[in-house]
Amino acid sequence: MPTDIIQWFPGHMAKTRRMITENLKLVDVVFELLDARIPYSSQNPEIPKLTSGKPRLTLLSKTSLADPKVTARWQEYYQSVGRKCIFYDVRTGEGLDKIGPAVNELCADKLAKYKEKGMIRPLKAMIVGIPNVGKSSLINKIATDKKAKVEDRPGVTKDMQWVKTSYGIDLMDMPGVLWPKFEERRVGENLAMTGAVKDEITELESLAGALCKRLYEIYPELLCQRYKLEMSELEDLEIWQIFELIGKKRGFLISGGEINYDRTARMLLDEFRSGKIGRITLEVPGGKHA
Repeated sequence: MPTDIIQWFPGHMAKTRRMITENLKLVDVVFELLDARIPYSSQNPEIPKLTSGKPRLTLLSKTSLADPKVTARWQEYYQSVGRKCIFYDVRTGEGLDKIGPAVNELCADKLAKYKEKGMIRPLKAMIVGIPNVGKSSLINKIATDKKAKVEDRPGVTKDMQWVKTSYGIDLMDMPGVLWPKFEERRVGENLAMTGAVKDEITELESLAGALCKRLYEIYPELLCQRYKLEMSELEDLEIWQIFELIGKKRGFLISGGEINYDRTARMLLDEFRSGKIGRITLEVPGGKHA
């Protein structure tokens, strides 16, 4: 898939970058959300610079969709580089109880100063991340009052909002923000595959073909199991032929017995994103990808 198809930088993305810089002084800590399926690709390289000077807690969302064996490797990696991170999932509740204590640890000095001065005030956190990484879902899980709008598509949150949480932390929710240009083709593909980039500005058939190739390379058993394929029948096939076979197995045919490529592509992407194919992680530490 040509990378220029997913090179985008809408006006609200530039606006979000300005909002982060202008409002950073109002918070004590930054929550940076990443996607546990693509920890490397979902790391916005601009965030460390935009939030410089503030403690940063890395939260990796959608853990129940990620490969647990690879997640363990990422946990070991983050620990080895001294990065404070928590893998969590709003659907299962996994990891959510670790967020409050982690924030208190990161802000221990500030909390001690408040106590010395007899001040009682909640810590304030800014929550940032790429579109569709799960910011609104997390907020709705831990909010005590105002709810954030949630949809399974990028770009839903457009403006900053404050939310009180059950952790006693006030959250400043920021819209999702990408960076101007994806230097690595694989990063752009990963973001598009997981839904961080709108489907309307990608070539879905090319993207689904790239996903099919990746699944065949790193999770062939899951691919075969989901689409009732046999490894022996795939060995001599090109990726586009495997893609067609998947469409045929699902009965996605049009007149003349040809494969409905658009329907097959949308199905493959939807089933990957929802975890129906299985628990899949597209990147490993060091190698960046599986």
